[in-house]
Amino acid sequence: MIWLVVLSLIVVGIVFLLLEILVVPGATVVGLFGVGLVIAGIVVSFNHYGVETGIITLVGTLVISLISIGVALRSNTWKKAMHTTNLEGRVNIIEADKVVKGDEGLTITRVNPMGKALIKGEYFEVSSKDNLIPENTPIVVLKVEGNKIIVKPKEA
Repeated sequence: MIWLVVLSLIVVGIVFLLLEILVVPGATVVGLFGVGLVIAGIVVSFNHYGVETGIITLVGTLVISLISIGVALRSNTWKKAMHTTNLEGRVNIIEADKVVKGDEGLTITRVNPMGKALIKGEYFEVSSKDNLIPENTPIVVLKVEGNKIIVKPKEA
């Protein structure tokens, strides 16, 4: 029954070491806990089964640790976990004279300080110069700077 405790301590310790290396690098508590569990398993093996079995456990643990790290670091292991889709987002692409100072539109979302607005039948990301503009509020374009559109609420 003790061999099950030794094996459990070593396996859980190696898992924690792998987590430290691959998932949460820098969180030394996880790594130290893993090293502590591995050492506890080896110490229990030495104390309960003697020097010869303890040395076999120590060497076996080192070999299994190295093999585990090698398998985990192979690139094929992480292809399943990688995000491989392309992002389809875009920034405002404003052609010359498409949106100009004085154009009117309607906010689609709350502009605080940024939001979406419908101007000349197209959706743009806009920003408010001074304050919050609620959704469905008529707006006027104050200026266009590159890909940035600055708006204000239209006065009644």
